[in-house]
Amino acid sequence: MTVIMPQAPQFLPTTPQELRALGWKQLDVILVTGDSYIDSPYSGVAIIGRVLHAAGYTVGIIAQPDIHSADDITRLGEPRLFWGVSAGSVDSMVANYTATGRPRRDDDFTPAGRNTKRPNRATLVYANLIRRHFKGTVPIVLGGVEASLRRVAHYDYWSDSIRRSVLFDAKADYLIYGMAERSILEFAQALASGEDPTRIRGLCFIAKQPPEGFRILPAYEQVVQDKDAFTDMFHTFYRNNDPISASGLAQRHGDRFLVHNPPAPYLTTAELDRVYSLDFSRAQHPYYEAQGPVKAMETIRFSIPSHRGCYGECNFCAIAVHEGRTVRWRREASILAEARRLTRLPDFKGYIFDLSGPTANMYGFECPIKLQQGSCQDQSCLYPDICPSLPVDHQVQTRLLQKLRQVEGVKKVFIGSGLRYDLLLADHAHGGAYLKALVQHHTSGQLKVAPEHTQPQVLALMRKPGIDRLLEFKRRFENLSAAVKKKLFLSYYLIAAHPGCTLEDMFALKRFASRELGLLPEQVQVFTPTPSTYASLMYYTEKDPFTGEALFVEKNPAGKQRQKAVITGRRHPKK
Repeated sequence: MTVIMPQAPQFLPTTPQELRALGWKQLDVILVTGDSYIDSPYSGVAIIGRVLHAAGYTVGIIAQPDIHSADDITRLGEPRLFWGVSAGSVDSMVANYTATGRPRRDDDFTPAGRNTKRPNRATLVYANLIRRHFKGTVPIVLGGVEASLRRVAHYDYWSDSIRRSVLFDAKADYLIYGMAERSILEFAQALASGEDPTRIRGLCFIAKQPPEGFRILPAYEQVVQDKDAFTDMFHTFYRNNDPISASGLAQRHGDRFLVHNPPAPYLTTAELDRVYSLDFSRAQHPYYEAQGPVKAMETIRFSIPSHRGCYGECNFCAIAVHEGRTVRWRREASILAEARRLTRLPDFKGYIFDLSGPTANMYGFECPIKLQQGSCQDQSCLYPDICPSLPVDHQVQTRLLQKLRQVEGVKKVFIGSGLRYDLLLADHAHGGAYLKALVQHHTSGQLKVAPEHTQPQVLALMRKPGIDRLLEFKRRFENLSAAVKKKLFLSYYLIAAHPGCTLEDMFALKRFASRELGLLPEQVQVFTPTPSTYASLMYYTEKDPFTGEALFVEKNPAGKQRQKAVITGRRHPKK
């Protein structure tokens, strides 16, 4: 991944005045996003923009354009190479609606939190907005979480239907999926050189015929009619997400095919370090800040991303499909350098709010077999037990945390993103020292864990560990807290109305929480069937996709609320 590092502006331009100040007559790339423009390493569009700029391309960003006017989408002109379209950091339907279908009032990535700026199905809307005002324009490329998870035929909870690949519905030219830094640079280079980009890994496009050697998924028209065919399609799609082992895929939609190239190779550690060393201002662009602050900045401004990917593969989570099942991490020196940069920001008070990845304690180790051969097709790294090939080792992160505490100007470094307690318990050599460090130095009142449920059959459908490990972790945490004379607590995240979960299961969870945890957890969410997850497949088909057995699935919004109310006490059902 080539980076030539030209002089970086404080922000990538979003107004004509900024273009003139930079002396840029035409942009090579314009990125359109459903989030406010936050120049942060936690913003996908900001990362892609900075990576392209560092490679020598001129890039502008249009955030949350007014879809009823030409003023926003046309203000930077037309790019020379391509438009990049993203719904933002969250699928727009998830951002706009609760799990029971009610419109959300707030949006953490919108100025002043107003949930009025991000349209439903933002990827489609923005692509059509560009087409409306720029006839016959340069290619439109879809990216981000929404496009990535909707890249093949998928179940859409909000319409309760199987929808086509978003590439067809958006009438865009290409789609780049996953963590796209490598693919986007290769794509930009191909267009700049006048080359055909269709062989780039991590790219989807539409063709009249599938390439030779690609695996053919059941057609869209077939999976709409046949739930078993949709299940077969999803298995093949899910198992072809590893850059080492994946085949190319193709799926007929009418008289054309979605062509899904294999995933791009993951960035190396050195490449990740270069991405996160780019000159992010870690602030909201003033043009958008004038409309109001963005709530997300409260936590991400002074946090540090440490790794990507997850080997947990929880069935309700899309990280495995979007980021991958292989964990990649930054070097210690890169993270320490970022911490020192934070200390130089004028409003930094000494607190790093999170050292984060999808799960905090997955930093610094990975299965050597997976690194050579790709992810296993028939087993999980963590479920039902920790795979013996996974060399769980917390000493790398423990050492990193110790060095972060010694950075001048840093008072505290917190772990805010939660951790996998089964991993910690499996590390007999170094897990205890890691937990002691968390308790002594890195927990701000509460430490987050996510058991999600307590009933064995529900945990199995979630692909989560049993409650015996939760109770053992709780015992160790409380003993250490008492030993260091700190009043610390565990914060438990739970899910109601997951496929296979009944009202009786929620009452059993309540009894367990009251008896064993001594509280009723406050962090309870109703299951949301998001695209491209096994749990959403269960929700749609009402079957266990691995056994074919029928499942109870609560689909009535009132029934979902009753399950949640068992724990929260709001409109508590009698039992």
